[in-house]
Amino acid sequence: MANDQSNHEDRHRNGLLMPEEVLDTLERDEPSAPPESGLTTVRDPSSIGDLGTADRVGEEGDEIGGAAHSAPGDLMRSSAVMAVGTVVSRITGFGRTVVLASALGTQLLGDAYQTANSVPFAVYDLLIGGLLASVFVPFLVKRRKSDADGGNATEQRLFTAMLLALFVISLVAILAAEWLIRLYAGEFTGAQHAVAVYLARFLLAQIFFIGASGIASAMLNARNHFAAPMWAPILHNLVVIAAGGLFLWVAGPGNSPESITRSDLTILGVGTAAAQVVQMAVLVWTLWRAGFRWRPRLDLRGSGLGEAVRTAGWMMLYIGVVQAGMLVTTNVATRAGVRAAEAGESAAGAGYAAYQYASLIYQLPYAIIAVSVITALLPRMSGHVADGRKDLVRRDFSLGFRLSAVLIVPISVAMVVFAVPFCVLLYARGSMSVEDAQSVGRILTAFAVMLVPFTLFQLQQRVFYALGDTRTPSLIAIPAELAHATLAILLLFTAPPHLIVVLLPLAYGTYYIVGSVLAWRMLARRLNGLDGRRTLRTLLLLYAASVPSAIFGVAMVLAFGVLPGTYLPALLGILAGGLVGILLFVLIAPRLGVTEVTTFFGMVRTRLLRR
Repeated sequence: MANDQSNHEDRHRNGLLMPEEVLDTLERDEPSAPPESGLTTVRDPSSIGDLGTADRVGEEGDEIGGAAHSAPGDLMRSSAVMAVGTVVSRITGFGRTVVLASALGTQLLGDAYQTANSVPFAVYDLLIGGLLASVFVPFLVKRRKSDADGGNATEQRLFTAMLLALFVISLVAILAAEWLIRLYAGEFTGAQHAVAVYLARFLLAQIFFIGASGIASAMLNARNHFAAPMWAPILHNLVVIAAGGLFLWVAGPGNSPESITRSDLTILGVGTAAAQVVQMAVLVWTLWRAGFRWRPRLDLRGSGLGEAVRTAGWMMLYIGVVQAGMLVTTNVATRAGVRAAEAGESAAGAGYAAYQYASLIYQLPYAIIAVSVITALLPRMSGHVADGRKDLVRRDFSLGFRLSAVLIVPISVAMVVFAVPFCVLLYARGSMSVEDAQSVGRILTAFAVMLVPFTLFQLQQRVFYALGDTRTPSLIAIPAELAHATLAILLLFTAPPHLIVVLLPLAYGTYYIVGSVLAWRMLARRLNGLDGRRTLRTLLLLYAASVPSAIFGVAMVLAFGVLPGTYLPALLGILAGGLVGILLFVLIAPRLGVTEVTTFFGMVRTRLLRR
């Protein structure tokens, strides 16, 4: 109780409005209901790690990961470190992507680089990353608490085994670079294939450094050191920015797979891999300062690691299904780019690079808003599950999703309206033409439509994990992925090549729509419902409140679009439409009876006045 009061006072002094505060306020406004007991768990939820979104390939890391499961209660309820670290990481991530887009563009050379850089993350997640997130992080936390040596022997064994496994996997992957590129980009031929393979031989070495960073982060989280794992990716981004800038300065814009030289590609490959080395070095150094001294041990018998791995079966099935989906997406997008070029159509924004650039922006609202809400929800739900309270778990889920929707819904609508001018403002420079940037904006528009079902599914998964159930979400992933893969492959054979990646986010979103429907039915049975009527009402009212803002935003984009120039019309349209749109939403939503908006902005206003 004293800790709660102290945390509240700290937040108050810092002027921060944290998700747990809003959840507490919304909870007090909830109508009273009789307790519903009888909730049982499949297994101990504390033994289950969080896989994050599990499909963010090539990104700087997951914002939930082990930290959400290993943090103590007081830090869990104060997610400022995670939120601020995520924001700064994403800002530098934007800088990284803008520089790479300027250097490589969205056509065949950009596709070659993005594919070569995605493969090591996919291989790592499939073979090592899933185990680390789902099993080893909570395993380390438990052994540090239960072992007489504070888990030191377990850490030595795990660190040694992981490094050996990573070294072998990295070596094999480098030797198999050509086959891996053929697997993920089956229609790359000639110079484009040669460029992707050459880059992959550098970038596949990242597997070792990604894994070493992962295990170091897990061990730091187990020691309640959260700053370095959240901030180290920022250094990674800065190194890639420097490498991309050097490449652009040396090679210049407008290169193609046929015109680029090996020395120019070496700058890109070495620079990208070096970024992972820097990130790993910072984390390992921080781990050393936290007291860990590595002494190689391979006496794994009786260590418990084998048993821990055996319990990860369902989680690994889920990872396998998600990675199969990533394989389908990459193949469809890369083939679309090749076919657009071969057909003599404009290959601007027709391939995998454009898809990746749009995806980076699309997941930003979730990464900052929903992740913060999930971080606040996890300890609350876990406590209610331990008490067997169906009603309180149901209330937590409903509150969490409705709170996320207060910001996610208007942001998704704003993305639809401003996607094209925003991408022009962000990307149209260097090797990225205005037409390229507009194509990325159209892909982002399709992505934005899927932001709400994406967020809903992620929250539903956390309810399953709080219940100790990894089997059900893994089984749900199978029909959801079949729906995604079927629609994606159908696009490849029916849509014009230049439109495939524009429509591909709709296939991607089908996974989350199907998954959300199935997960809702499963959870509703266990929890006697999920407060569906109120959740649907809130969503409909939020969309209704966003309509005037959307209309005004479209009007501003069209009005300023007649001005000469590229950047100024886009900037003015976004500023005018966005600022007035926010004001309209804040005024209209409370009048439509969206109590969550009234509560949220009321707390913001009160906090600002107190400051």
